[in-house]
Amino acid sequence: MLDKLAEVEKRYVELESLMSDPQLLNQQREYSKFAKERAELEEIVACFREWRKVEQEIQGNRQLLEENDEGIRELAKEELVTLRQRKEALESQLKLLILPKDPNDNKNVILEIRAGTGGEEAALFAGELFRMYSRYAESRGWRVEMMSSNPTGLGGFKEIIASIEGQGAYSRLKFESGVHRVQRVPVTEGSGRIHTSAVTVAVMPEADEVEIQIDPKDIRVDVFRSSGPGGQSVNTTDSAVRITHVPSGIVVSCQDEKSQHKNRAKGMKILRARLLEKKQEEQRSEIAATRKLMVGSGDRSERIRTYNFHQGRLTDHRINLTIYQLDRIMEGQIDEVVEGLITHYQAEALKATGKPPDDNGKPDDDND
Repeated sequence: MLDKLAEVEKRYVELESLMSDPQLLNQQREYSKFAKERAELEEIVACFREWRKVEQEIQGNRQLLEENDEGIRELAKEELVTLRQRKEALESQLKLLILPKDPNDNKNVILEIRAGTGGEEAALFAGELFRMYSRYAESRGWRVEMMSSNPTGLGGFKEIIASIEGQGAYSRLKFESGVHRVQRVPVTEGSGRIHTSAVTVAVMPEADEVEIQIDPKDIRVDVFRSSGPGGQSVNTTDSAVRITHVPSGIVVSCQDEKSQHKNRAKGMKILRARLLEKKQEEQRSEIAATRKLMVGSGDRSERIRTYNFHQGRLTDHRINLTIYQLDRIMEGQIDEVVEGLITHYQAEALKATGKPPDDNGKPDDDND
């Protein structure tokens, strides 16, 4: 690990030198590329330098243990305890920092929420989940924009597609993909029986045009008149857009805007995100070959999380986390769940990496 950290620091110093070249200021693309890489390495290098400083202080205090003055030796012993705790904490942090980064972590998000099993109750809960994520995004200073929606007559949604723009949006929301199960007495029923419904959530990184280039010959665009619940006309012009990507068969519809041009722009953004996701799934086919595997079928038996309103309980089944403050969760205060998932998957990644071998093919000994 120390060799890898030394290489990272060396590259960081190289980048600082490159960015100090006045000629580079005239090459904005190159400058931005180096600035981004430097920013990604900055936290690792700062932590490594702090670790090295603590290690030097430990060596200095060890030498003080050889002093004749008993008072100095006692002070050195006390300092060593604190320094070793600090060193251990820094090493744990460094192990996480040098884990392979998800290249999508800093991207914006395309969020898709769809009602599954449960009819109108599932549609109502789809709307509540969207509100939860919107409140969470607001608390982090992210921007939420509705891309497409399919409302029902009672105020629910068969489908909601939105973009969430903000630093680290994908890194914090990517584990939300899957089936979310709700257990409660439906507002549409007066019998008091608890029903179980399900909603699927898909979180996709927003694709740049450079990443996903779409040949205009590969898409078919149809325009039609927007309509609301029950067929009620939303506007009187053919502003709604349906985009079909012929090679993949992916179809995207957008009708929330009154402008055909805006609906088309939103539709292309959604299409690029779906094509990027499809491309990534093909690259990691051993994990998930299709989008359906990512979010499940919408059946309530396939669930990553349960929201039990009768007990005021949220349970994330992947990490066995249960929180009895569901009202707070539904107001968008989901950091405890998000942090729990991030910590869990970081721990899994650490287990997968194991100890790096030394030059003889044997695991490195721990450095004191």
